[in-house]
This record gives sequence, C-alpha cells and structure tokens, in this order.
Amino acid sequence: MSEYVIEMCDIVKEFPGIIANDHITLQLKKGEIHALLGENGAGKSTLMSVLFGMYQPEHGVIKKDGQEVKIKDPNDANRLGIGMVHQHFKLVHNFTVLENIILGVETVKGGLLKMDDARKRVVELSEQYGLSVDPDAIIEDITVGMQQRVEILKMLYRENEILIFDEPTAVLTPQEIEELMKIMKNLAKEGKSILFITHKLNEIKAAADRCTVLRKGKYIGTIDVAPASKEEMSEMMVGRKVSLQVEKSDAACGEKVLEVEGLSVHSKVGGKHLVKDVTFNVRRGEIVCVAGIDGNGQTELVQAITGLMKIDAGKVVLKGEDITNAHIRKRNTSGLGHIPEDRHKHGLVLDYPLAYNMVLQRYFEPQFCNHGFLKFDEIYRYSDALIEKFDVRSGQGSDTIVRSMSGGNQQKAIVAREIDRNPDLLIAVQPTRGLDVGAIEYIHKQLVKERDEGRGILLVSLELDEVMNLSDRILVMYEGEIVAELDPKTVTVQELGLYMAGSGKKEA
Repeated sequence: MSEYVIEMCDIVKEFPGIIANDHITLQLKKGEIHALLGENGAGKSTLMSVLFGMYQPEHGVIKKDGQEVKIKDPNDANRLGIGMVHQHFKLVHNFTVLENIILGVETVKGGLLKMDDARKRVVELSEQYGLSVDPDAIIEDITVGMQQRVEILKMLYRENEILIFDEPTAVLTPQEIEELMKIMKNLAKEGKSILFITHKLNEIKAAADRCTVLRKGKYIGTIDVAPASKEEMSEMMVGRKVSLQVEKSDAACGEKVLEVEGLSVHSKVGGKHLVKDVTFNVRRGEIVCVAGIDGNGQTELVQAITGLMKIDAGKVVLKGEDITNAHIRKRNTSGLGHIPEDRHKHGLVLDYPLAYNMVLQRYFEPQFCNHGFLKFDEIYRYSDALIEKFDVRSGQGSDTIVRSMSGGNQQKAIVAREIDRNPDLLIAVQPTRGLDVGAIEYIHKQLVKERDEGRGILLVSLELDEVMNLSDRILVMYEGEIVAELDPKTVTVQELGLYMAGSGKKEA
C-alpha cells in the first residue's frame, strides 16, 4: 500500500493569460496536517479545486492510496472521501445548521425527510470533535467561526477522510483561530488527513507537520515544519528575504484631520447601541488603531464615519469641516480614503474589469471624463500604471474581470486605488486580511509611508501583531464604547487582550 493517501502528480491547470499550476506535485500522508503555502495568486486554491473536482487539469494524474483516480466533479471527490471547506463558505443562510449539514445526502422515507437519525449523528460528531454547534440555529444568526464548524461537520457527516481547508482562518478572531487549530489536531489524531491552505506562518508552525511551497504557479519544495524557521519559509514563498517587523520612526503629529464627538449608532432592530458616545481624534502623521474582538462596534463606527450608515447622535469633522450629514461622494472628494472590511461588498464591482474598479471614485473627474463621456484610453493607462506600481497580479492586466482574481490581489487593487487618491485621512479596515507575508510587508510599508507624508491613518485590525507593530496610539473598543487609549510602546499584548475582552486595568 502507498505511503501517501493522496498524490497529485505533475498537475497543469491553465486559465486565459495565466498558467495557475505549472507541473506541480503534492503528496499527502495519512494522518498528517500538510500546509500549502504561497503568495496570493500562487495557485494554491486552484490546485485544491482540481483535487476537489471543481476544475479539470490539462495535464497530470491524481492517485488515492496509490491508485489513479478520475475526479470529474465534487460528487466524485466526496465518493473518494475528499471534503473541502472553501474560503467563502457554501452555506444556505436561511437554513438551519442541521439542514445545511445533510443537504445533498438526506435520508428520505415515503417522500419525507428523516431528520431524527441525522440529528443524532450530527450531535454525536459535534461532541466527538469538540465542535459544540446548535443543530437548530439558523446560519445567518451564528458567527463566522460557528459557520466554519458547520462546514467541518458537513465533511465529517459525509465520512470524508481527506479534509481540505482553504484559508480557514481569514475571517476568524484570534480566539476562534486557536480553537480551529485544536480541532484540526484532533481530526488528525483520529486518522483524518488534512490539506491546509494558508499564508500565515504562525499557523503553519502551530499546526502543520509538513509544508509544500508554491510560487507563481510553480512547485518550490516540501519541508518538515518543526526544524524550519518562519524566515526560511517566507523566503521560499516570496523568493527574497522578508522583514516580519515593521520599521518606523516615531510619529511627528500635526493638526487634527479627523474629530469624532459623541458618536452613537443604534441598531435598526430593538434600538440597541451599536456605537455608544464615542469621542476621539486622528492627527496628521499618526496611525491610530481601533482594536477589539470582532463585533464590538468597529464596523458600525467606520460605516458611520464613511457615510455607509446613518449617525443617530454626535458629529464627524474632517479637516475642520462638519461632514456628519455629507453624502459619500462629498466625503471622498473632501479627502477621505477607505479600504473597506468587506472587499466584495463595499470595495469592488466584481463583474467589472480591473480598469473600471481603479477609477470607481474618480471616473467623473476631467482626467477620465469629458462632457459625460468616459476617456477609456486614459482609464486604462491609469490602471496599467497602478497595476505596475502596486504589483497587482492579474491574468489579463486591466482587462481582467475582478471576480476571477485571487482575494489578495483584489485587496491590493483597493489599496492601490485608495492610496493613489492621496487622501488626507485613510481609514484602513483589516487591510491585510487574507494576504501573504510579502503583501502584508508591502501594505504595512505603504501605510507607514502615508503616515510619514503627513496623512492621518485610522486603522481597524483584529490582528494583535499588526496592532502592536503599526500603531502610534491604540483605542480599544468593547461593546460599542472606547474603553481604553493605550501606548503600544508601554502596553503588553496580554494587557491589550484583557482590555479587548472587557477587563479593566485592575485585571491587567
């Protein structure tokens, strides 16, 4: 019997203008957690989509337990015991947890669903693997971390032996990430084999046994994780030395560029305070970071400042001008830049080409428009320049439909567009979510450069390392209120974590 439960041999997968997988070989042992590491657009998700039957390769073979197999679609993959948790979950939001888990493999008798046996099995699996999910909860009512557990239970319910996790931590809080690592280790102990796509080196060190590195669609090598340093892995991934520390001088603060006074936002349902009497300012030449566990009002605070949500009380002043009731275009043209939390919902028009996305807030300017007619040559020239300057990788350049780009390159396109508008205040919400170390290093440098050129930066981040490394001041948000203002030079990560969890200075 083969040493490997899955072998992908010499896989080639092409798309228009790009070879996503260029003769890649990957071997997975039984009971191991095998990380697949690479930059955004390196071909990791494509390779796993080939294994799961969502794409057909142009060349190469797949073997299971030493025998060649054909995987024409995800049903074939499931029959072979291969399951996948996608980066963007495939759940029906108005179904219950139980209904989502059994969808497609329902037990039917006399034309009626038999739910009792399924419920019993789901509860057993949930307890066995420490997943603790309520089978009757509606998907849209549960947290992203819980939704991910539902995806894991979907695989276990189908008795999948090979589990693929595509960027499983991109949308999780630090606490949920820790839980997920434990769950993955438990699954491996039970004999499951796990393929784990990521570009977070901490997670690879915490969970993986071996790691295969891809770069620009090519196979670079497979290493044992324990003896390898994070620096070695990042160099394999990016092809050069990467600084994992943010280098910046002390802030030289100028005048106030943003003033928020007594800002409150109520929930549309029940009138609960989502943001409660928040007051703070951001000055030119500093990075102010709003830290907190997800769901404590950061999203609503940013949406109130940027005009995406109505303010119930208080005011917002930008460069001395009251913009509390200003429409979004007025805020943008007055010097506000915004890297949004949800790039698909608020950052991009996914079915537009990249060129159009690069001018979404500027298409009406004389540079790109003449008497109501768009200057397409100028738009494409501008887009091409941004793509080159910010290293946005796309198969067909400015013509690429944004939906087809990797998540990381979609993010880089937004960062390029917002920074190039030269805003006085740049609001960056989770700017490095889902990015690899090379792209994170690049975006951190860009934010520091913007700060040093006299712009005010309001950063919202769930990543404690990012908060500690980038901030000049830290504002901690808990249950809609600013509960502390901290100096990153004097506060410890543990103290910051306690404030984020709602504990006061006494406990810290």
